[in-house]
Amino acid sequence: MVVQQHGHPGDSAKISARRAAAAVAVASLVAGVSGCGGGAEAGDRNADPTQAVREAPDRLVREGSSQARTSMEMASGGTRVTVKGEGAYDYREGIGELKVQLPKDAAGAQEHRPITELLAPGALFMKNRGSGVPADKWVRVDTASLTDGNLVTGGATDPLAAAELLRGARQVTYVGQSEVEGVRTRHYRGSVDLTAAAKAASAGNKGALAAAAKGFGKEPVAFDVYLDDDGLIRKLRHRFAFANGQQKKEVASTTLLYGFGKPVRVRLPDKKDIFAGKVAEE
Repeated sequence: MVVQQHGHPGDSAKISARRAAAAVAVASLVAGVSGCGGGAEAGDRNADPTQAVREAPDRLVREGSSQARTSMEMASGGTRVTVKGEGAYDYREGIGELKVQLPKDAAGAQEHRPITELLAPGALFMKNRGSGVPADKWVRVDTASLTDGNLVTGGATDPLAAAELLRGARQVTYVGQSEVEGVRTRHYRGSVDLTAAAKAASAGNKGALAAAAKGFGKEPVAFDVYLDDDGLIRKLRHRFAFANGQQKKEVASTTLLYGFGKPVRVRLPDKKDIFAGKVAEE
């Protein structure tokens, strides 16, 4: 038996209108939920790994400062040495201070004094570096004059310069979640086009990175970077390769960042405190 229900001719139109309104409301709700759960506010970095990585240097500058630990592993022939550093960096001013510890000599007979390095836009100041330099004097190096732009020369990569290399990131992939020093991070991997990084760098690093692009050539620099939920770099590792005469050298530079936002006080040397003579290699 079929039961027919009779109603006003306008009832079907009203029902259709109510259904359309309900559909619009549901669509708006879904869009709102999508926006709150990992969209622009939370930073859904998995959606565009390249953008997330390239924006990391600016995120550091907005944060202001951090503590830093560095490690540089150098391999040449059958020899491998590691240089370690520790200090703090002000990303807004582009200055920082690291205590860099050189490894013992191959025979293990000599323990080097830690080198104090002051990092500044376009310049590197070093104390306890080079034979014949008085203990109270600093050695100043123009980073744009170095063939590697001081990415490896000083035994520690300037944390801001290391981050700014990511402005030239290419072929970036999201590897997965990882933990760095107890902090949950997103791990990305890719390569750096040094020329592109130099063009996009801040004024203080542009000259040094341009020198590095020329010195290292067109060979891309591989990197791994670990960003926390706020987009801050927690760990950054670059792998450089270059020829030194007949030998090929490989350098892996790792930077760990932590203690964000703490005040950093760095006093650059006065002109009278800078060594004016010739520095002999140790």
